[in-house]
Amino acid sequence: MSQFDNILRDLKVGDKQYKYYDITALGDKRYENLPISIRYLLESAIRHCDGFHITNKDVEYILNWEKSQAEDAEVPFKPARVILQDFTGVPAVVDLAAMRDAVQQLGADPAKINPICPVDLVIDHSVQVDHYGNLEALAKNQEIEFERNKERFNFLKWGSKAFDNLLIVPPGSGIVHQVNLEYLARTVCVGNDGVLYPDSVVGTDSHTTMIDGCGVLGWGVGGIEAEAVMLGQPITMVIPQVVGYELVGSLPDTVTSTDLVLTITKNLRDLGVVGKFVEFFGSGVSSLSIADRATIANMCPEYGATVGFFPVDARTIDYLRQTGRDDAYIHRVEEYLKANGMFVNFSDPSFRPHYTTVLTLDLGTIVPSVSGPKRPHDRINLADLHNDFTEGLTAKVSFKGFGLSAEDAAKQVQVTNHGRTAPFGHGSVVIAAITSCTNTSNPSVMLAAGLVAKKAVDLGLQVQPFCKTSLSPGSGVVTKYLEASGLLPYLEKLGFNIAGYGCMTCIGNSGPLDDSVTKAIEDNNLVVSGVLSGNRNFEGRIHPLVRANYLASPPLAVVYSIVGNVNVDLSGVIAHTSTGQEVRLADIWPTREEVAKFEDEFVKPQFFREVYANIEKGSPQWQNLECPPVKLYPWDKESTYIKKVPFFEGMTAQLPSRTEIKNAHVLLNLGDSVTTDHISPAGSISRISPAARYLADRGLTPRDFNTYGARRGNDEVMARGTFANIRLVNKLALKVGPQTLHVPSGEEMDIFDAAEKYQKAGSPVIILAGKEYGCGSSRDWAAKGPYLQGVKAVIAESYERIHRSNLVGMGIVPLQFLSGENADSLGLTGKETFNIHLSKDLSCGEIVEIEASSGVSFKATLRFDTDVELEYYYHGGILQYMIRKLIQ
Repeated sequence: MSQFDNILRDLKVGDKQYKYYDITALGDKRYENLPISIRYLLESAIRHCDGFHITNKDVEYILNWEKSQAEDAEVPFKPARVILQDFTGVPAVVDLAAMRDAVQQLGADPAKINPICPVDLVIDHSVQVDHYGNLEALAKNQEIEFERNKERFNFLKWGSKAFDNLLIVPPGSGIVHQVNLEYLARTVCVGNDGVLYPDSVVGTDSHTTMIDGCGVLGWGVGGIEAEAVMLGQPITMVIPQVVGYELVGSLPDTVTSTDLVLTITKNLRDLGVVGKFVEFFGSGVSSLSIADRATIANMCPEYGATVGFFPVDARTIDYLRQTGRDDAYIHRVEEYLKANGMFVNFSDPSFRPHYTTVLTLDLGTIVPSVSGPKRPHDRINLADLHNDFTEGLTAKVSFKGFGLSAEDAAKQVQVTNHGRTAPFGHGSVVIAAITSCTNTSNPSVMLAAGLVAKKAVDLGLQVQPFCKTSLSPGSGVVTKYLEASGLLPYLEKLGFNIAGYGCMTCIGNSGPLDDSVTKAIEDNNLVVSGVLSGNRNFEGRIHPLVRANYLASPPLAVVYSIVGNVNVDLSGVIAHTSTGQEVRLADIWPTREEVAKFEDEFVKPQFFREVYANIEKGSPQWQNLECPPVKLYPWDKESTYIKKVPFFEGMTAQLPSRTEIKNAHVLLNLGDSVTTDHISPAGSISRISPAARYLADRGLTPRDFNTYGARRGNDEVMARGTFANIRLVNKLALKVGPQTLHVPSGEEMDIFDAAEKYQKAGSPVIILAGKEYGCGSSRDWAAKGPYLQGVKAVIAESYERIHRSNLVGMGIVPLQFLSGENADSLGLTGKETFNIHLSKDLSCGEIVEIEASSGVSFKATLRFDTDVELEYYYHGGILQYMIRKLIQ
C-alpha cells in the first residue's frame, strides 16, 4: 500500500486492465517542468511511499526538484531490478551465500537471505581471445572458457537454483548491456498486482547506463550496494542536478556514432557532470537510432555523469518492434508513458523541461575522432592522430606522453609473423578489435566495418602480419545480420573472425600476442598500439605490453589493422594494392547512405526473436553442469575459484565498536586518476606476483592461473591482486609497478606483502590519493581488496561516485582534502604515521582533524554523504547492516 493510493487509476490496454499511479492527477504544475528522468524518480517514490522507508517528505523533495537540487537533499530510490555480469556477479553471489551461513550461525533462518528485487546475471566477461583469425576461433575460445571457468559456472548455476528471483543468462549469449537492451529491458514493468511502472535498473557494471538509450533509467552501483537493493533496500542518493544536452542538426556523411560519442564525452567531461544526470533533448535526437543513443549512454561513466538519459519517443517504440517485442508489450509501453507524461516528441520545440543547465551541440560539427592513448575522454581529431602520437613519444610521462629519448623514439625493427615480414616500431597496431558493448550493439557501425572489409578485400588489401584481429559481437543478432548481408566473409578474410560473444579485449581479455611480436616489443621497449571499439583504454588494461590504446569505431579498427600504425596520416595514401595502385581512405570508406541501405534490409525482427527464444537454455556444456540442490553452499576448501569470504567471521548481533584511527602507516601515496584497474586489475595474473605465488603453492601452473576477473570469487587471490597493476605509480616506490615501501623496515616489496606485515604488527594503514580516485569500471573488489589489506581510510582530493560508495560499503572511511590542498601541498611524503580523529557521533560532511607524525596537522571532509552511509559505517559495512536488519 502507498500513501498515494488516491491517485491509483485504471488503464485499459487492448483487452487487458491495468492500474497505475497517475502523477498528473496530483494537479501540481511543478510536474510539467521536471526532466523526464526526475519524473521516473518521483513515480518510484510515490509508488513505494509507505511513511517509513519512503515518506511524503521524500516525494515533496523530488516534486520540488528545481529548489531541492541545490540543497543536497537526500532521497531514497527503489529500482525495478538489478543486473550483474559474471566478474561482479560471482562475488555478489559468493557474498549472498556467505551471508546465509552467517545468518544461520546467528541462529536465524538462512532463507531470509534471498533476492527480493529481481536480478538478472549475464555471463559475458570470461571468454578470452586465445584463438583468433580463423574459423575455429569461436569454438576453441568457448571450449577454453568452460575449461577455465567450470567451477565458477557451476557455482552460478547453483545460485540460480538456490536463490529466488535470480535469472542466469549462460555464457556465449552476448554482452550484458546488449542483452539488457535487446531482451531483458522491460521499458514498462507489470507488478504482481497489475500495477504498471517505468523500468529502472541498477547494475554492478558501470556501463549499465547503456540502457538509458532506450528510455530505461539505469546506472552502475557498487557490488555491495547492489546486494542491498537485491535484498529490498532502497538506494539513498543526493537528488541530482540535471544537465540538459540539446542536440540539433544531423551527422555529416563521413562520421559515425562513435565519433559523436567521443565528442560528447569530451564536452561533458570538460563541463563537469560527476554526480549529475544528463538528459538529452532537441530535434537532433530524432535523427539518432536507439543504437546510436545507447552508444552515447554507454559512455556515461567516461564523461562522469550518473546517467545519460534519452526519454522514450516514437523511435524507441520502433526499436521495441524491431527487436521482436510483441504488440501487447509495445501498446502497454506507449499507453502508460503517454498517460503519465513520460513520452516525448523530440521534434516538438515546446518540449523543453527545466534543467539545471543546458549544453547545445550541432551534430553537423562532428568530425571523425578517436580517443587515447590512455584515457577515454582524451578525444583527438582523426586527422591529428599521427602527430599527436609522435609528439607523445618524447613528451614527459603523462596521459599523453611516454618519455622516450629522441634516439629511442626512432627505433624500428622487422618482424616476421605468419610467414610475412613487415616493418615494426612505435605505434604499430598489434591489436585491432571490434569489441565491447559500446559499439557492437550498433548495426550502423558494425555494417560499416563489414563494408570497409569488403572494399578492402576487393582491392586485395591485407592485415599487417603483427596485428591480432578479433570480432566479439554483443549478441547473436549481430552474426545473423552480418551473415544475411554477406559481409561476414569479408571480415573473416581480414582475420576478424568471431572470437566469442562477450566483453573480451575491452575488459583486458585480449589474450596473448604472438611470440615474435612479444619479443620485438620487449627487446626494443616499443610503444605499440591497440585500436579497439571499446569504452576503456586505461594503461595496463587492454594488454600489459600495449601502452597506447585508442578507442575508435569498428570500421576504423578494420582500417588500422590494414594500415598497421597509428602514426600514419590517413588523409594521404594508406596502402597499396598488389599492382602498386594507391589506396586512400575514401576508397574503402562507406557512405551513410550505403550503411543505412544495408541496415534497412538486413536488421530484421525475426533475428532477435530467433536468438532470444532459447537464450536461458544455454549450450550443451552449460546444460551438463551439475550442482547440488541445497540452500547452503557446500564450500570446497581446496577451491581456488570459489571461497567463503571472511567478512562475517566473528560477527555478533551487536554493533562493533568504532574507534579513532591511530598511528596509521601509509600503504600507498598515489596521484591523480588512479583507476579501479590500478586498484583491482581484471587482466592476466603476472607470474611474479603474490597471487601467482598463492596459486603455485596450490599446484597450479601459469597456464591455469586465468585472470583476476575470473578469480573474483576467491578473496585470497583478490587480496593479493589488489594494487597489482604493473602501471601503478606509487610515490613510495622507486619505479612504476605494484611495489611500495614498508616504512618501519625501509624495505621495498610487493604491496600485499607490505600490507601483510602491517597487519601482523597490528598497524592500521591508509591511502593518500589525488583527484578522481577510483575512476573507471565499477569494481567491488577495489574496495574489498583494500579492506582485506587492512586499509582503514583513504584521503583523496576527489572520488569517483561508485568507488566512494563501495569504500563506505566496506566500512573504509573516505576523507577528502580541503579545496586547494593535497598530500604534496601539505608536504606529506607518506612516510609519516597519522592520527585521524573520528568522534563517536559522526555527521555527514563534517570536518575531521588529522595529525601526521611530522608535525603537520590538516583538516579533511568526511565523505559519508547520507545518514544511511553512517549507519553502514557503524555496523562495519553494508552487508553486516543487512544481516542484522534481516534477523531482527
